[in-house]
Amino acid sequence: MNKDLLAKIKDSFMVNLGIVIVAAAIFFFQVPSHVAVSSISGLAIILNHFLPLSVATLTMIMNVILLIIAYFFLSHSFAYKTAYATIVLPAIMLLFEKIFPNNQSLTGDVLLDVIAYIFFVSIGLAILFNRNTCSGGLDVVAKLMQKYLHMDLGKALGFSGLFIASLSIFAFDKKAVILSVLGTYFNGIILDHFIFGQSIKKRVCVITDKSEEVTDFILNRLHSGMSIYDIVGAYSHERKKEIVAVVDRQEYQKLMRFLETVDPKAFITVYNVAEIHYTPKKW
Repeated sequence: MNKDLLAKIKDSFMVNLGIVIVAAAIFFFQVPSHVAVSSISGLAIILNHFLPLSVATLTMIMNVILLIIAYFFLSHSFAYKTAYATIVLPAIMLLFEKIFPNNQSLTGDVLLDVIAYIFFVSIGLAILFNRNTCSGGLDVVAKLMQKYLHMDLGKALGFSGLFIASLSIFAFDKKAVILSVLGTYFNGIILDHFIFGQSIKKRVCVITDKSEEVTDFILNRLHSGMSIYDIVGAYSHERKKEIVAVVDRQEYQKLMRFLETVDPKAFITVYNVAEIHYTPKKW
């Protein structure tokens, strides 16, 4: 089995896992709590209070509308993957409705339901976003805001979700409205944590007398790119080399272990890198 096929299988598995997690979070925690937290499903819960349609059906209708918008204003690849999630997510919720027709709160407490929903839906959405797809709905709106307003995904999702959260005042009591607003805010924060927690990289700057050994390790062992600068110490006027490399977490750990062995006295500074834009070299 070649690597491309394995990658596609892994990608498909992770997308489906993310969809199932999001659907379960909505059905088992958001729907029983009647809290409209940062999602199209939240708007569907509000509309379900006035229309004779299920939450899953309303979610499907609104997702299709936003999917058409995604096709024209975001990448086609993102739209195609989102189309799959748009169909499968409500389908899973409909399946849950058939299996659990009398769905009740698992915790018996609205606040715990909201906390559980935020935690699990953030995991599911982070999986989908990092696979260049989403569950549809407000995720499409968040992607649009990220692309055109250069906002973090979590914040974009939070701002769009606040509008829906405020609409819950027309369907539910004041407690539900407050929980919807607070839940939307914290959902954005936690989503940012899960997204960047999975994709964050380290910018490592190393000043060392063993520059040749470090360069060889980064290029040939880590297979990572790097830059080398000639620097002069302001106090000693000594000339040295500064090596700068951007690595992921595993590569960072390997690099630090190597530096501890080859040059324990190396001067090292490390920065977190949340996003990288570059054109890969073609060999």
